[in-house]
Amino acid sequence: MWSVRFESVRPERRFPAFRGQGNWCGWYWSATCGGHVGYESWLERDRLMLLDFDPLVTGMSSQPFRLSWAGVGGKRVRHTPDLFVRRADGTGLVVDVRPDERIGPDDAMKFAVTAAACRSVGWDFVRVGTPEVVLMANVRWLAGYRHPRVHRPEVAARLVEVFADGGGLLAGALRVGDQIAVLPVLFHLLWRRVLAADLEAGLFSADSQVRLGMVREGGGDAVASAAAASG
Repeated sequence: MWSVRFESVRPERRFPAFRGQGNWCGWYWSATCGGHVGYESWLERDRLMLLDFDPLVTGMSSQPFRLSWAGVGGKRVRHTPDLFVRRADGTGLVVDVRPDERIGPDDAMKFAVTAAACRSVGWDFVRVGTPEVVLMANVRWLAGYRHPRVHRPEVAARLVEVFADGGGLLAGALRVGDQIAVLPVLFHLLWRRVLAADLEAGLFSADSQVRLGMVREGGGDAVASAAAASG
């Protein structure tokens, strides 16, 4: 299975949908993948957004494979990890999404076995919980502008010039033109890391400070990742 591109596989099983269901399933459109990735909870959706926002992630898939092993007393145990992530350096990361308060002994055992299985094939493994509230709120906002159709090259080039020395979000946008036309492009550049802001200091506002980011407009490699799935 070494040659399998797990970041491109279909989910190992279907996402359930039934009356009275306690969790929310759906499909998230990923700008990184150029297609939809499934999720089984809003927490998984949020983690997908953070991965999509991470410039060092080049691909991801949901429920990419199932592990099966003999547990205590020979009882068969099965576990399907939530996500597989391919990084820009070619390495793999397997992600399980579960809040800290919802991890019981059986869950802890499954995560430990999954981590050992990943190590055996050279992948990393991480179990993640609820992301920081302000960071997640800001990334959700930027995700609304993630689609390439938002990009306008001439406006983007001017925004890069205006924020070369940093400045307030709205003041900089107004220097470029009508805020109704400019702000979507500005948020798109923030999503792509061409521009940057402190996403944990507070919710976006007119006074949020914007500066040049880690990715060059028109292409270029990211030098670091501030919103990796592992936090």
